[in-house]
Amino acid sequence: MTFNNFMNNPQENILNAEILKKGILRLTLNDPINKNALSTQMMESLISVIENASIDNGIRVIIIASQGNVFCSGHNLKEIKKLSKDKDNKKSDLNDLFKLCSSLMQLIAQSPKPVIAEVDGIATAAGCQLVASCDLAISSETAKFATPGVNIGLFCSTPMVALTRSISKKNSMKMLLTGEMIDAIEAKSISLINDYVPKEKLSESVLILAEKISKKSQSVLKIGKEAFHKQAQLSLEDAYDFTSKVMTQNMMMEDAEEGINSFIEKRDPDWKDK
Repeated sequence: MTFNNFMNNPQENILNAEILKKGILRLTLNDPINKNALSTQMMESLISVIENASIDNGIRVIIIASQGNVFCSGHNLKEIKKLSKDKDNKKSDLNDLFKLCSSLMQLIAQSPKPVIAEVDGIATAAGCQLVASCDLAISSETAKFATPGVNIGLFCSTPMVALTRSISKKNSMKMLLTGEMIDAIEAKSISLINDYVPKEKLSESVLILAEKISKKSQSVLKIGKEAFHKQAQLSLEDAYDFTSKVMTQNMMMEDAEEGINSFIEKRDPDWKDK
């Protein structure tokens, strides 16, 4: 399904897609009855849209928001309960489900478009993983976060991947071992989110942030986001070697030349995005 087809398809009503000004794509999880759970359909819908948005030159920033008082409750446990009773088939089905979720989270990191989580309400388990996987996150001041799998005998192992790449080991382990909910103040203090604002100002604040980013060169953001994730996996020496090459590549780009010229000439840059 193409990006445009998705937006025009009324059957995909659990995920709303709307293009705002300046090429900002707002995706809204719209399944409040199921607490915006990451069902197979929800994950496949998100993957479809983000994949197409990632190669759409008209899209510059992606926002992931939600309807209702729960941002995302994680996996749909009712859906999991309905999986095959046969042990071998159930194991295969579960493996497919968690692979699909992992593919979604990796897609968000690998997308050349900056992705911002707009969190209003509760984000738990894979919902908290979704927040941690986004490049930036702004929440309402009443938002809460948790990885509560340990409370039901299911350690949040896959959410742990995104969590430990966003916050410190000690803070990650506290969330994972206790399963306790943390508020927006603590979420900001441990860098799970960038900031929190009053509920009534949340969408406006996220849009302002998205607009600032949308004014940057797409080609520069693409090379920078890719390098950000890659260097984090390297040793210090290898990271500097790699990023030195990236800087050289970046400096050779037309937009780098335009950016330097516009700074010297005291004018706004005219990005070519090449």
